Amino acid sequence: MEITIKELLEAGVYFGHPTRQFDPRIRPYLYGKRQGIYIIDIEKTIEKIKESGEFLKKIVQQNKKILFIGTKKQAQTVVKEIAEKCKMPYVNYRWVGGTLTNFKEIRKRIERLEEIEKLESSGKINLYTKKEIQLLQKEKEDLKKKFEGIREMTDYPAAVVIVDVKREINAIKECKKMNIPIVGIVDTNGNPEIVDYPIPANDDGLKSIQTILQKLADYIFEGLQEIGYIQDIPKEEKNEIITEEREKK
Repeated sequence: MEITIKELLEAGVYFGHPTRQFDPRIRPYLYGKRQGIYIIDIEKTIEKIKESGEFLKKIVQQNKKILFIGTKKQAQTVVKEIAEKCKMPYVNYRWVGGTLTNFKEIRKRIERLEEIEKLESSGKINLYTKKEIQLLQKEKEDLKKKFEGIREMTDYPAAVVIVDVKREINAIKECKKMNIPIVGIVDTNGNPEIVDYPIPANDDGLKSIQTILQKLADYIFEGLQEIGYIQDIPKEEKNEIITEEREKK
């Protein structure tokens, strides 16, 4: 899988935080500092993307799921898009405590969402008062924001991909309790030691996040192709993926 220094530079992957916002455990992944900003070593980033990508590729080759997590504003849309493209679950609104450690209760909340949707689709919701309908619709929208990305996730993921390990510390704690391996984008203010596969990179820039997640998605698609899962992807999307893969070779 080709990953070039040029494309990562263009995406601003190397920009870290100001020197006052620094976790010393990220030091091995730094190139230096310029004008009070830490600069990430792009070659280390490439090395870690490849290592993480190969790990994720093996996961999907076992027909297992990967959960994408990124709730900061600049990550929300791209996390949803990449996860959906990979046919994987995601959390991009807010990490709800117990999503992994109390998964049975979370499934009950998803069932409640589906129950309200059935009331709407069957027309039975019209048997309720106007105020009750408004409350039900408000409840539905809240549940969708929180759980839409994991409504098809009926079991624990085999791995997670996290944007910003510092922000998503609660998700990381739950993953550790459940022994779920973590791939995490770690900026210069984060601790790479709390995840299994750290990727040192700018976790604030949209283009940086998008570039790294797309690279990981490329490995996932390669794994899906090798087990024939790509056959289940819609024809238009399949052709697009195959064309992208050919251009890379």
